[in-house]
Amino acid sequence: MKTLRVHKIASVTYRLAIEREVELLEEGVPEVGNVVVVQALEEKRVYSELELATGRMAKILKGDVLVGALGARMALKGFVGRVPKRLAPGDRLHILNMGGVVGECTSAGGDIGRALETRFLGMAMKDGRVRNIREGAIPERERLDDPPPLILVGGSCMSSGKTQAACETIAGLTARGLRVGAGKVSGVACLRDQLNMLDHGAVAAMSFLDCGHPSTARMDSVVGIAKGVIGALKEEANPDAIVLELGDGVIGGYGVSSLYADDELRAATALHVFCANDLVAAWGGQSYLARMGVAISILSGPVTDNEVGVDYGERELHVPSANARTEPERLVGLVVQALSRARRMGTRKIKVAEP
Repeated sequence: MKTLRVHKIASVTYRLAIEREVELLEEGVPEVGNVVVVQALEEKRVYSELELATGRMAKILKGDVLVGALGARMALKGFVGRVPKRLAPGDRLHILNMGGVVGECTSAGGDIGRALETRFLGMAMKDGRVRNIREGAIPERERLDDPPPLILVGGSCMSSGKTQAACETIAGLTARGLRVGAGKVSGVACLRDQLNMLDHGAVAAMSFLDCGHPSTARMDSVVGIAKGVIGALKEEANPDAIVLELGDGVIGGYGVSSLYADDELRAATALHVFCANDLVAAWGGQSYLARMGVAISILSGPVTDNEVGVDYGERELHVPSANARTEPERLVGLVVQALSRARRMGTRKIKVAEP
């Protein structure tokens, strides 16, 4: 075992408060969440930055010694990667996302090229044990205990406008005097979305990363994570409502569909915002969810960028539609109306004031 000074510490490890001087075990069992130390073997023009534990972005330079965590990714428009079955000093690993999830890249999509290649140096240690981001994590839960009303923000796929819709909803409800909690319960670890939610007025924001998961890729169910986040937000911030973003798409490898299928989460949900990129995605999302008995309360995302998609959503799908980027007040107005309907029906109680 030796001590090594590192250049950059990725946000996937932010809860561990890792110092620059890291105790290093030059081998170890590759397990999900284990904290690894790698050296960058190249620089890239695209996907060239790492989100640090502070939330700040920094360019990865050739030769940089980086701290990340082992995990998987299954991005439709990004990298696909897994935790290696074996790991020895000098083995090649890849940076799978800007949050510092590290693994073997098996595929890439779009115009991002291949994942940045690194050399495995070892695993970070403390008190004689390999560090893992599960240390001190929020426990997952089997049951909800009288949760506040949930506003689910789901979508057809990654980059479909979910975070924008979630943040504008948070800002609008906050302006109307509500205490709004925020959570992201599926996807791949990154602090950016949580920080964005806080910047828009959330009284607290948490994610699956706070439950000790570098991603929810290849997980059949993320229900326990969602209930853990909801319970922790309630205890920490006592919000009037919780906006819950479902990272990735309703169809995909991140466990999102399990959230829609859970009876407790469905009962706690006051409304459901669905984001889609185009008309087919909007129609397909509604059709797919209808088979699960889930209705869309509001349609948003790029499909609503102009009147073509808005008209289709309202006339053909019979769903109120609004663009979070260009018409945030209309979106929030629809959210308030949906919350009022839920209150009148006695399903979820929430008081909303005008801004």
